[in-house]
Order: sequence, then structure tokens, then C-alpha cells
Amino acid sequence: MSLTGSIVRGPSPAVADESAELARRAQHGDVAAFERLYRAHAGHVRALCIRLCADGQRAEEFAQDAWVRVWERLSTWRGEAAFSTWLHRLTVNVVLESFRAERRRLARVTLAGDEDDADAAIPAPEPGDALDLERAIARLPRGARTVFVLHDVEGYRHSEIATMTGLAEGTLRAQLCRARRLLMEMLDR
Repeated sequence: MSLTGSIVRGPSPAVADESAELARRAQHGDVAAFERLYRAHAGHVRALCIRLCADGQRAEEFAQDAWVRVWERLSTWRGEAAFSTWLHRLTVNVVLESFRAERRRLARVTLAGDEDDADAAIPAPEPGDALDLERAIARLPRGARTVFVLHDVEGYRHSEIATMTGLAEGTLRAQLCRARRLLMEMLDR
């Protein structure tokens, strides 16, 4: 059973061209163009946030934060990469920055190793319930889930994930292996 390749990312060329034009117009203060960009990409941003944090309410907050950041930093998009690529990277950074800040807060008040306990709040499926891939991903511990989503779902290389997260590539490979093993165990039930 393959866990990769089930989720396709990236807009069609026509959408990419339209997004680039809308982004250029929004850079010059065209609020209507920004609104159209939002409508075109909001679903993908929200889905990415949900996959990374496995919490619908937090994902909505992250998505809103990402769009605020897009508005603030739109002038930095130079058009060298597709707008969707820039937006995707910005969204991942918003979520990862929040995770880092949360980890620093937790380190001040909890013992090391307790932070994965926050992921235990995701309820286990009832016996006999079907468990789909999205729910299985949501049940992974945060570190394993983050690496799995970024590598196997979104297609980032280990070196890119290491740069984004500040973790060593060996650590990422171990987390990815752990995530795949856990997913296989959950899906084989």
C-alpha cells in the first residue's frame, strides 16, 4: 500500500497565470485582486494548515494568520516562483513558527518529552470504525505528522524541511520513518 501520491498540489497553468496577474495588481494596492487571490487559494491554505496541525479550529487561525502575512509581505513576492509556491511556503512557515513558539512556551512549564501528549487529545477511533488516511495523519504525533505532510504529501526534500524546521536531516528521516510505520499500523487495523 502506498501512502504517497494521493494528494496533488499546484494549480493549473491558467490558474497560475491568473494568480500571478492578481498578485501583481494586489501589490499595487488593488484590494479586489487580493480578494480574488484569497478566494482562489483559501481552500488549499486551509487544507495545508489542517494537515499540519490536525485541529480544525487551530487550522482556521493559522490560515487567517497566513493571509494576514500574505497581505503584509506581498511586496516581497518577485514573481520568480509561482504565487502558489510562495503562498505555500509562507503558510508552512506561519504554522511552523507557531509550533516553535508553542514548544518554547511548553519548555518553560513542562518536562521535555511531554509535548507529544498534546497530540493525545485526538480521539482514537471506535472499534469497527473505518480509518481513512486524513484521520490517520491527524492522529500522528506532531513531529512525525509535520515531516510526513511536508515530505510525502507536499513534496519537500529533506534539506528543505531541515531549513524550515531547524531539525537535522537524520532526525527528519527518523520522524518520517516513524510516521510511515505508525500510519501503516493504523491503516492495517
